Amino acid sequence: METQELHRGRLIDHLQLVVRDLKASRTFYEAVFKVLGIPMGGSGEDHFWADELFVSTADSEAALGQLTGRHHLAFQAQDRAMVDAFYEAALAHGGTDNGAPGERKYHPGYYAAFVLDPDGNNIEAVFHGPATRSAGSVVVTF
Repeated sequence: METQELHRGRLIDHLQLVVRDLKASRTFYEAVFKVLGIPMGGSGEDHFWADELFVSTADSEAALGQLTGRHHLAFQAQDRAMVDAFYEAALAHGGTDNGAPGERKYHPGYYAAFVLDPDGNNIEAVFHGPATRSAGSVVVTF
């Protein structure tokens, strides 16, 4: 695989998942985010959000009455232990196994686990191996 370097800022501003059972989804994502160190951002009667992920019911104003289709979301983990903890938390809170923690062939050091959330979305936690980052995170103030 050829090494590429892009400097465009964030590719994704936010994602919205429209789910059948908001309570089941919230239980699942709160557990997953807790072990990944991602704080919940807020919630309302028909939605919740964390960082750039917004999850709502089909009858929320933003959803226009439609469920989203099946998606694959991959969350970054800080190490292999965090991937393992993600997998265990997801299975204990409504997730279904879709690939136990382990090395993948995508590139050397790619360690990931896959689960299906309550709506069948393929949710992954991945640790890419030891690396040097230019920054710990991007901070946007507005």
